[in-house]
Amino acid sequence: MFKFMGNKRLIILLSGLVCFFILMGLTLGNRGQMTLPEKFVKDTVSWVQGLFYKPAASIAGFFDDIRQLSVIYEENKTLKLTVSLYARDTQMLNKLEAQNKYLKDALNFTERQKQANKYTYHIAEVVTVSPDPYNNTLSINLGARDGIKQDMAVMTIDGLVGRVNAVYEFYSNVQLLNNINDTDSNSKAIAVTVKGRESQSFGMIESFDTNTGYLVMNRVDQADPMQVGDMVITSGLGLVFPDGIEVGKIVSIGPGEFGITHKVLVEPRASFRHIREVFVVEVPEVG
Repeated sequence: MFKFMGNKRLIILLSGLVCFFILMGLTLGNRGQMTLPEKFVKDTVSWVQGLFYKPAASIAGFFDDIRQLSVIYEENKTLKLTVSLYARDTQMLNKLEAQNKYLKDALNFTERQKQANKYTYHIAEVVTVSPDPYNNTLSINLGARDGIKQDMAVMTIDGLVGRVNAVYEFYSNVQLLNNINDTDSNSKAIAVTVKGRESQSFGMIESFDTNTGYLVMNRVDQADPMQVGDMVITSGLGLVFPDGIEVGKIVSIGPGEFGITHKVLVEPRASFRHIREVFVVEVPEVG
C-alpha cells in the first residue's frame, strides 16, 4: 500500500512537470514551429475555450439586449410624454390664437359701430344653451345689474342673432332668430329694409323655415326694388330692433299670400350654432 502511495505521488509529480513544460512551450514565442504535442494541447485548449466562450458571449449579449431594451423603453416613455405635452401646448396655442383673433375682430367691430351709430355694445358670454330643438334660446352672463333690458337686440360680429326675452339680476335669456314664429305671441317680428335702399324697401321677417334654414320675410310690396343678393338690415321700425343691424342676404323672391305681396327668403348672415360671445345692443334713450 505504501508502495502504491509512493508511485501515485511520483505520477502526480511527473504529470505536473509535463504540464509545466507544455505551458512553458506555449508561452514562449518566436521559437519556430510547435511540436505535435504542443499543437495538440493548444488545439484542445482552444476548443475548450470555444465551448465556454460561445455560451458566455450569448449570455452576455442577452443581458446587454435587456439593458438596451430598458433604455429604449425609457426613451420611448420620454418621447411619448414630450409628444403629449407638445400636443397639449399646440392645442392651447391654437385656442389662444383663435380667441385673440376673435377679440381683435370684436374690437374692430365695436370701433366701426361707434363710428356708424351711438349704440352701446355690451359683450357677454354664453353660459347655457337650451337643449330643446323647438326652443332655441341661450343664456348670457349679463343681467339687470349690467343695464340689460327686455327686447334688446343681440348680435355677433356677423349680424343679428336674436333678442333678450327675459332678464334676471345676473343673467338674461336670449331668443334666437331661428325660433321666431308668427303664430307665437311671445315672438317679435323684425322690421327690415335693404342696405342702400333704406327709403325704398320694406318687409317684416316673421318666421324661420326649418326645412331650408332661411328667414321668411312677408309684406313686401310687389313694386319693391329689392333683388336677390341684397343685404337685409333692420329698419328700426317696430320699436324693438334698432336700425342698421345686418340680418342676412336675400336668396329668393316669390309670390306671397293671395298674390298681393312678395314672399322673400333671407339667408341669415350670422350662424346660430356654437355661439360663445354676443353683443347686447343698448340704444340711447331719447329724452
